[in-house]
Amino acid sequence: MDIEAYILAHSEPEGDYLHRLWRATHLHTLHGRMASGALQGRILKMFVQMLRPKRILEVGTFAGYSAICMAEGLEADGHLWTFDIDDEMEDFTRQWIDQSPVADKITFQIGDANELAPALGIDFDLIFLDGDKRTYCATYERLFPLLRTGGFILADNTLWDGHVIEAAYDNDHQTQGIRAFNDLIQADPRVENVILPLRDGLTLIRKK
Repeated sequence: MDIEAYILAHSEPEGDYLHRLWRATHLHTLHGRMASGALQGRILKMFVQMLRPKRILEVGTFAGYSAICMAEGLEADGHLWTFDIDDEMEDFTRQWIDQSPVADKITFQIGDANELAPALGIDFDLIFLDGDKRTYCATYERLFPLLRTGGFILADNTLWDGHVIEAAYDNDHQTQGIRAFNDLIQADPRVENVILPLRDGLTLIRKK
């Protein structure tokens, strides 16, 4: 048994519905690995339960796994808005979100969160950033004003399978985007930040 299997065996299980979603994502999409998975999903739920946000914004829905996990942690009056630009995933994702036990807590929309989220007129307590790595910096700057003081941003994939420190990926645009984002956050006096080595990196960012 490897260490991740041991961790999963001693953590809250993801539940049957999420497990079926995870399997379906790997069977029916080209990039199933992009789904958060059981360990990160349980951590996202726990973060929501600890932080008790009322309004969550997710950038990058993919199959809906992370949205459902976060919605599981919401209190009765909480809600999550999630956006994805990939309209080819819409039918798959909407079906799984709409049939989930937390469907009433999730609003799923196809489109660019940088354009659509500000139009909602909502101050968010928590933002989960998991969209296009090449535009992380622009998305951060665009959505930062929507985050309340004391609110949190969780940015996924910020170690990018270790590529952020590998010279072989110097010309890779997604790696460049992640490196630029990490440098931006580290230099931003408006926030406190820490990178967790979970999967391929999860950065916790608190707005001062």
